[in-house]
Amino acid sequence: MRRIDGLSRSQRIIVVIALGLGLWTIGSYLVSLGAGRAFGWYAYAPLSNGVLLAPTGLHVWVRVIIWLVLIGVWAVGSVRLLRPSAN
Repeated sequence: MRRIDGLSRSQRIIVVIALGLGLWTIGSYLVSLGAGRAFGWYAYAPLSNGVLLAPTGLHVWVRVIIWLVLIGVWAVGSVRLLRPSAN
């Protein structure tokens, strides 16, 4: 934690923003895992006998949990980075 104590307030804000962007990138990747990436026509009506839906990937509740965990990590990291120094 000594290295972070040497940063100015502006630099700490930049680190918090970078942390948020990094976590957003990771969250976007994790949420998109398992999503159907098929392109083109899917179950073209004259050639299919039933209604078929493209695969949708992760359940909604799993996506919510992923985002909540990442937001919690960002909030805790932000509080630790932006708290006043002990000097």
